[in-house]
Amino acid sequence: MTTTESGKVPTTSPTVQDLTPRSRIKVLWASLIGTSLESYDFYVFSYLSAIFIGPLFFEPLGGFGGVLAGFLANALGFVARPLGAIVFGHLGDRIGRRSTLIATITIMGVATGLIGVLPTYAQAGWLGGVLLVTLRLIQGFSLGGEWGGGILLATEYSGPKRHAFYAAFPQLGSPIGSIITALLYLGLPVAFGSQAFLEWGWRIPFLIAFVFLAVSLWLRLTIDETPVFKAVLATQKRERVPLAVVFRTRPLALVLGTGAALLGIGSYSLMNTYTLNYGSAQLGFDYNQLLLATTIGGLLQLVTIPLFGVLANRVGSATVVFWGAIGTLIVAFPIYFLLQSASFAVLVGMMIIGGILPTASWAALGGLLAELFGARIRYTAISFAYAIAAIVSGFVLPLTLAFGEAVGYAWWHPGVVLAAMSLITAVSAHFAGRRTEPVEAA
Repeated sequence: MTTTESGKVPTTSPTVQDLTPRSRIKVLWASLIGTSLESYDFYVFSYLSAIFIGPLFFEPLGGFGGVLAGFLANALGFVARPLGAIVFGHLGDRIGRRSTLIATITIMGVATGLIGVLPTYAQAGWLGGVLLVTLRLIQGFSLGGEWGGGILLATEYSGPKRHAFYAAFPQLGSPIGSIITALLYLGLPVAFGSQAFLEWGWRIPFLIAFVFLAVSLWLRLTIDETPVFKAVLATQKRERVPLAVVFRTRPLALVLGTGAALLGIGSYSLMNTYTLNYGSAQLGFDYNQLLLATTIGGLLQLVTIPLFGVLANRVGSATVVFWGAIGTLIVAFPIYFLLQSASFAVLVGMMIIGGILPTASWAALGGLLAELFGARIRYTAISFAYAIAAIVSGFVLPLTLAFGEAVGYAWWHPGVVLAAMSLITAVSAHFAGRRTEPVEAA
């Protein structure tokens, strides 16, 4: 095995070149199914927090207080991500991507399933709320290490010419998780009745996580470690404390990566969760219509994310993130202005336009972050940058709600939040694009 003058091991070694198309596809599926489960688990909670958590677990707090408590509980899942990023990033850079991803998916799946058996406030008082918050923290802890590992599982099997597309593939997990969740929340009340759904049917989406966990574990147990990490092991180039190396050698890249990730994560919280509550509680939309519009937008992402991945291969990941953010900045206020008196067709159009543009930033995010850091610190670095951006994004819900309450829910209040996230991401992606290096660099 050869190394560069700097001691870095390129992934263009025969270890990577000799991989069969079948093995690459298997890895992509393992990455996608895992990120889909993680996204599903997270979205199941987010959708619940938009409407149902208040009455189920925080009933004494009243209408506004219950919604705010639900949004804050949702945000705590984001707060726990940096700890998960540190722990699992360290393990991923020390013992390997595969073993770490098996651990993260197991923790997430079990935590989500257990939410489905929690007692409500009516059944056990505040105990259910305390356990709910605890399990939400565990979800966030797990996801702090899952996303970065899923991206690396795909990109470190891809080779240098396809890494941007491969990095976009795990990003499909977010719309897949959102679509499955929305369909369940649309279908279960119809199947069992609204009252039965509130009494016990809400537990079903959480219990289904156990089934998805079994599938994800089977896929991940059948794949091998990534060629890039094998090369790191072969040359004994592992860092003792990867996070310390990140802070010492790549602090600006970490800041830029965090800023670049903000819109891709935060726009989902704003569009898929806050808008559901705002649209139904303040604008009088039917909740099922909002869910259906969100689902249609998610279905479109199944097409646009791979296309943006192909584009990122051609023009660069940073460029796609940048222009996705600029486009979102341009439409941030118009889409919320139109929402005030929208028909269902306009509502769907708003979800599509307001979804496609930040989707560009989301689709190319994994490729951009992977290009910012070398293989010996890559798991830690991209997980930590993503986790810090997720903390900010997690508080988008309660902060936007409080902002809306303060300004009387003026039509422009969500647009301010979306525009601010877009501007930060655009500036960060612009400067991050000047600091990237080939993904094959160790």
